[in-house]
Amino acid sequence: MQQTAEFYFHGSLNDFLRSKKRKVWFSYTFSGHQTVKDMIEAIAVPHAEIREVLVNGKAVSFSHRLQREDRVEVYPYDGREELLLQGIGDLKFVLDVLLGTLAKSLRMLGFDTLYENTFTDKAIAGIAEAEQRIVLTRDVNLLKNKIIPIGYWLRSQHTEEQLAEVIRRFRLVDHIKPFTRCMVCNGLIVAVPKDAVLEQLPPKTRLYFEEFYQCTNCLRVYWKGSHYERMQELIKRQLGENW
Repeated sequence: MQQTAEFYFHGSLNDFLRSKKRKVWFSYTFSGHQTVKDMIEAIAVPHAEIREVLVNGKAVSFSHRLQREDRVEVYPYDGREELLLQGIGDLKFVLDVLLGTLAKSLRMLGFDTLYENTFTDKAIAGIAEAEQRIVLTRDVNLLKNKIIPIGYWLRSQHTEEQLAEVIRRFRLVDHIKPFTRCMVCNGLIVAVPKDAVLEQLPPKTRLYFEEFYQCTNCLRVYWKGSHYERMQELIKRQLGENW
């Protein structure tokens, strides 16, 4: 039996909707007694972006089943981002296969970030659940997986803008520890004496640099060359006066 409910999506949730459904009440027809989660995600909004759902003015869970002529209001985390991290210990991320450059940027800022260009959606969801990691993705459908604890759909396709989104969304400013993780493998970086890594250094690096760091996992060596200066400029652009 066909039934109809009315929906209104607030704030940033409108990013998922077609223009004619943004910031207006609209009708949605469904069969049987569908859950709130199923209905909202059928409309195109992933549950991971939702803070609260009101049905006829009362807060309900995602498992609540809708009835004919229900009026449903759906709220994002806008301005209440601290609620995202309740129950999550460390700020750890897992990224989809399209976000390799963002993964490097998050590692540069010191965040534990898993990324492989061979990760499937199933693998990402499993890692997120098992390790309580935040999923970052450009794939809306990935965030509809019910086992993902926290996730965010990146609006921009440009790395610096994506990084700014993540910093703002998860309030990362006070947690940034630049240059403490390997940008290649995500391992921790520690200071090492020059003699310990001398054979790995290019000739000019041996001559002009004395301060070195090494990944404890892949053994990649880092020093404060021109690449370091470029990364510092990126951090300054992101954090401004906070850096």
